[in-house]
Amino acid sequence: MTWNLFDEVDALRREVERAFESVGTERWTRPFSRVSFLPGLAARAYPLLNLSEDRDNVYIEALAPGVDPESLEITVVDGTLRIAGEKQPLSEDVKPQAWHRNERSTGRFVRTVTLNTPVNNDAVTADYRNGLLLVTLPKSEKAKPKQITVSVG
Repeated sequence: MTWNLFDEVDALRREVERAFESVGTERWTRPFSRVSFLPGLAARAYPLLNLSEDRDNVYIEALAPGVDPESLEITVVDGTLRIAGEKQPLSEDVKPQAWHRNERSTGRFVRTVTLNTPVNNDAVTADYRNGLLLVTLPKSEKAKPKQITVSVG
């Protein structure tokens, strides 16, 4: 086995990341990560969502108050749901010289979800009301459970 500088540097990087993780991720979030949209030390992915299913459909409930429904873009490609949009500031007139607290973030966002069940892309529907985005993804016929008759004989 030969010594490789790149392997050593990669191992060192992993050790440093592990050290920071052991201290707690709330202090060491990456400023440009996709989960940095929300304010605070322990920012989460935006929009927050619930994913559930029944026999016929997969359901996504995404909490997105203040988002202009016209800015929402919902696509399903190769088993991945993509929700994108933009949250505008309430007032274009306010131009603060200094922020004392900035808890309501604005700007573009993208959230992707890998679907573990094949869906019928042509029949996906979305509804936005009271700050909640409801996406219904009908399962493809091959993903629906089939009742198998057992013959006795």
